[in-house]
Amino acid sequence: MFIESLRSLYNRDLNKLKAEIEAYQNEENLWKTDKNIANCGGNLCLHLLGNLNSFIGAELGKTGYVRQRDLEFSLKNIPKAELIAKVEATVIMADSVLGQLSDDDLKKEYPLEPLGYEMTTDYFLIHLITHLDYHLGQINYHRRLLDI
Repeated sequence: MFIESLRSLYNRDLNKLKAEIEAYQNEENLWKTDKNIANCGGNLCLHLLGNLNSFIGAELGKTGYVRQRDLEFSLKNIPKAELIAKVEATVIMADSVLGQLSDDDLKKEYPLEPLGYEMTTDYFLIHLITHLDYHLGQINYHRRLLDI
């Protein structure tokens, strides 16, 4: 089933996000920027969590999550342990919500048009995993470049 593949990929990549945050040797470097690097690892992590909790949790799972997107990029110095706990909660949320979806649900139109056009739920869930992976790569690079 396609939904099982999605659950597996979200679980895998959110756990990679957790591992990246854990791998920062110096907690302060999570929030460091430099020259042409405008977004730090901590803010990219918050952005990913806000994105998934909004589009999967609130929209598909009716979790009641309210996104504050501006804060995803303006908050600073959140303890690493708190970020990790937020990632762990997002892993649980995503798996739970995705586990409740049927193949028929995936073929339905996604309730919003966040990309500016109509799309099916499965299409948007694929988009969200690619968005997660794009920023996961940025966090990995940020850590290796600036966590010295």
